[in-house]
This record gives sequence, structure tokens and C-alpha cells, in this order.
Amino acid sequence: MSPTLAIHIFGGIAGLASGAAALSLRKGSRRHAMVGRVFVASMLTMAAGATFLAIQKHESGNIIGGIFTFYLILTAWWTARHIDGGTSKFGWVVLLIPLTVGALNWFSGIEKISSSGPPKDGVPAGMNLFLGSVMLLAAAGDVRMLLRGGVVGTTRIARHLWRMCFGLFIATGSFFLGSGVGAANRPLRLLWAVGLRQGIFRTLLREEVLLFLAILPLILLTFWLIRIRFTNAFKKTASLYRAPEARAAFYEPGAPRPAVVETWSPNPTGAPK
Repeated sequence: MSPTLAIHIFGGIAGLASGAAALSLRKGSRRHAMVGRVFVASMLTMAAGATFLAIQKHESGNIIGGIFTFYLILTAWWTARHIDGGTSKFGWVVLLIPLTVGALNWFSGIEKISSSGPPKDGVPAGMNLFLGSVMLLAAAGDVRMLLRGGVVGTTRIARHLWRMCFGLFIATGSFFLGSGVGAANRPLRLLWAVGLRQGIFRTLLREEVLLFLAILPLILLTFWLIRIRFTNAFKKTASLYRAPEARAAFYEPGAPRPAVVETWSPNPTGAPK
């Protein structure tokens, strides 16, 4: 096993564990922020390793997938860091990534539909079109953010959330199904699966469980987006009366600020005059 593959696998496992923990912890809490940092570092490591390995093996689909995963996690982290909105030249440069990889995925999907026989890379045309559409939607979101001068409030939370969760979905799909971005995960995936497949019924059950675990981030993503967009659940979290670390990720510029009265005493020690 090459060092790059080992680092890639370690980053992927750490990303899955920290991602599950981040989804379980209260959003905006100190522990959520700490685990989130581990998730970002792990996922960036995993994506960079996948891209490097795919370049060595000349796997164009995995190169695109690795770059897109890196982009999703990086922009999600950047969105969480800028609680006051705003844009920079960084946003205009990064915009080129989803535009390019989205167009390439669409062209690849259309080419597979028009050609006969199974796809050479093993990825069905529908998956190319699906991922290409997500990439182009991400690019459209970037353009909208840049033209508006940034995003704040629940819009910023939704942007951060869907990018983190979709990046996690790419990792879970690669790990549990052994395809897609993490083609380099297949050796680990195959070794892990050997002990699970014992008999036809047990194999079927295991595959169903693996499929559920692979798409679980998309299910949670749908739940959280609905909760953020259509309920008032996060307005309480955004209250300025909460601890600073708890409200930082959900800062709402329009929330009422508590009155602060500063006093000064000429005799702060309380010693006799």
C-alpha cells in the first residue's frame, strides 16, 4: 500500500467518523465547531489523496469527483467562517471549479447515452448527469452569492450545510458502495466486505444496509434544509443571548442586541477611602 493511499484511506475514515459526530451534535455548539474542524481537515485530505491517485491511474471521473469534493468542503468551511457575509476574489476564482467539472460531467453523460455498450469507466450516464447538475447548481449558487455581495442568516447556514452534507455523501457512497470518487477506497471496501457476505439472504440484507448508509447524508441534508427554511428552529439558536461560540455559526444580523451598560468605579478594589 502506497503512503498516498494510506493517507487517503485514513482521511476518509476520519471524515466519516467526524461527519457523523458533527451531524449528531447541537449545531453551533463548541463541540460541533471542534468536530467540524476535524471533518474539514479529514475530508480535504481524503479528496486531495483521491485526486492524486486518480491522476496516477488516469481515471478522469475520479479526478473530477475528487476536485469537486475538495471544492465543496472548502467553500462550506469558508461560508461558516464569514458570519458577516461578504465576498472576495477567492470566490470568483473558485467558481471556475464547479463550472468546469459540471460541464465535463454533462458532456460525459451525453456521450455515454449516445454510444452503445457499457461505459468504459463503469459509471452510468445517469450518475454523470446527476453530479453534473449538482455541480452546475453549486456554480449558480456561487454566482448568486457573489452578485449579492455575500450571504447571511439562514441562507448562509443552508449553503454551509448542503455543501458539507453532499461532500459527506460522496465519501459515504465511495466507502460503502465502492464506486465514484473514492475508487481508491475499493481495496479497503473489499477487505471489509469479505467478513460480511455469508449466504444469500444475509448478503441481500447487508447490501440494503450499505445502500442506506451511503445515502443517509442526503436524507439528513433534506431534513435539515427543510427545518432551516420552513421552521423557526434556528432563530432561537441565533439569539444573541446565547454563548458566543453557540451563536457564531447561526448569526442573524437582524436579531435584537442586548443593552450593555458600562460603568466605571473610582474605587474598584473596595479599599477604604
